[in-house]
Amino acid sequence: MSRVIHLSDLHFGKDRPDLLEPLIACVNDVSPDLVVISGDLTQRAREGQFKEARDFIDRISAKVLSVPGNHDVSLHRPFRRFFWPWRSYRKWIDQDLTPNFENDEMIVVGINSVDRFSWQTGRLTAKRINHACDAMDGAPASKARVLVVHHPLEHPAETNKKPIPGAEAALSRLLSCGANLILSGHLHTWHAGNFTIESGTTTAVQLHAGTSLSSRVRGEPNDFNVIDISGDRIAIERLSYNEETQWFETTEARQFNRASDTIFE
Repeated sequence: MSRVIHLSDLHFGKDRPDLLEPLIACVNDVSPDLVVISGDLTQRAREGQFKEARDFIDRISAKVLSVPGNHDVSLHRPFRRFFWPWRSYRKWIDQDLTPNFENDEMIVVGINSVDRFSWQTGRLTAKRINHACDAMDGAPASKARVLVVHHPLEHPAETNKKPIPGAEAALSRLLSCGANLILSGHLHTWHAGNFTIESGTTTAVQLHAGTSLSSRVRGEPNDFNVIDISGDRIAIERLSYNEETQWFETTEARQFNRASDTIFE
């Protein structure tokens, strides 16, 4: 079995300092094989905020794979955003904007969905999608294929944000390449379920994390996901912060079969 923790939208600079220690302790207690951060590590892409994010990552005992979010590119410094959008992210977080991780049971592939010219909605180019497909194609069929992207490729019905342009076509292509599970953030709301778009006989699982640290919640508690992958089974737990116990506790649990669209409640 492989265990992945999925964090998102930390937003250092608009974070809750009181959640920092419980989050780090809980993440390390779970003993994951990999910790994934699906973007928005900072609030305004400032050097000090990136340093805080780096300090946070350094305290996690497992390997960390992250992708940038739209807040990780400067909004209020357009010259820097247009000409050096990734300078601070690469300095403090990772030189690689599309990192990969692979073990005996899974391959995890990062996709950069951030567009310096379309700051809010993002963009998925053919090159970015092909890069992800190439990475998945190189893995044995027995391994689960997990993608990490900041912008969701399908929005829940209750979401008012505009989806990423070309999301349906991008999703169709990624499903045809064998994606089983796609992790995202951006919306600050939690969601787990199968995509409504199908590719052949397989429907991948979409999993949105809310915000793990930010004070910018949208009527939901701060949370993160614990994902256990074993054979064809994907088990998901949502751990939400309890203000009374001051700890992250399981509030949702779902199981999926990655080889079909079956949901096990």
